[in-house]
Order: sequence, then structure tokens, then C-alpha cells
Amino acid sequence: MSRSPLFDVSLAAAITVLAAAILPTAARAHCDTTRGPVVADARRALETEDVTPVLKWVGPPAEAEVRAAFDHALRVRKLGPEALQLADTFFFETLVRVHRAGEGAPYTGLKDEAPEAVILAVDEALVTGKVEGVVEELTAATSGGVRERFRHALEARRHAEESVERGREYVEAYVDLTHYVERLHQAALSAAGHAEPLGTAAVHVEHGHR
Repeated sequence: MSRSPLFDVSLAAAITVLAAAILPTAARAHCDTTRGPVVADARRALETEDVTPVLKWVGPPAEAEVRAAFDHALRVRKLGPEALQLADTFFFETLVRVHRAGEGAPYTGLKDEAPEAVILAVDEALVTGKVEGVVEELTAATSGGVRERFRHALEARRHAEESVERGREYVEAYVDLTHYVERLHQAALSAAGHAEPLGTAAVHVEHGHR
């Protein structure tokens, strides 16, 4: 039986949750880049003079602030090319800041850089309805993480009885391995759930976003 596109889209969303749980916290947040989906929707909103495309990125408590920033940007854009650029940047920064606040994440400014490859793959999967590429990339990354930590812990275990210091090295490697596997397992089990609405809790680990 063939899967429906909705199944693939749901799986891609679940993988985003899993990736957020295992990727390093230093990873870039794709929602705060000028090449990310938030700014892409902001550009479309300004071009069409319709704020609707960006409202999904913020919760109800923040909608009034985003609408006010949008209206202000539209007025300033009409003052000339330089004003247009300033107005656009102002709106992008406001939208991203409010979106990040709704996720419980700090705003550190807009960045002109591409999102991580796995996040780009998720975005592409949501467009095409085909998630196989994301699954393959994420599987390779998680498999590599488990194998490397296991190799380190196994080697440390072989020398754990040689001295207290070697024993502590083994415990450190063991804890790193088990915590990593535990995070993966917990994320996989909870991936079918739903994140809390924007503005109510921190639901992102920079993606993540992202």
C-alpha cells in the first residue's frame, strides 16, 4: 500500500522534533536566517501587502505587535528605495524576534547564512511530500553518533580497572553514551506528539528552530 503525502509530511515534522533533541545546542537556528522560511514569508507578505502569511509564525498574544510592525513597514517602504530596505529589515527583525520569544529562545539578530543541511532537507520534504532523504540523512547522523560514543565507551571499559582515573574515564564515556541514546529514544517516542502553541512554552532546541 502506498503512503499518502500527509503521512510523509507528518513524518518529516516528527523528524524535526527528533533532530532538535539530538543536534548540538550551538547549531544555527534556521528561523533567524535571511534564507529561512520565516523571512521568506515576510518578504511575500510585504510584496503582496498581506500580513496573513507571517501570522502563523507567532502566537495570538504577539499578533498585534506583528500587525503594527507590518503596517509601519508598509508606510515607510513608500518613501523610497533606501527607506524600503530599512523598513523590510525592521519588519524581518521584529517578526523573527517575536517568533523566537514565542519559542522561549533568545533573539541574537538576523544571520545571512544557510540553515543546516538536514533542516533544508526537511523543508524540501514538506514541499515534495517525500521524506526519504531526511530519514537517510538523520539516520546516518544518529548512527554515527551512537557508534562513536559506543567505541569510546568500549575502549574505556577495557582499561577501567587499571586505576581510579581510568575508571572515571570509563564512567564519563558510559554516561555520555547512555544519555545520548536515552535522548534519542525519548525523542523518538515523543515525536508523534504535538508541540505547545507558540507563545506558551519553549518548544524548540536550535534546530533548533531551527
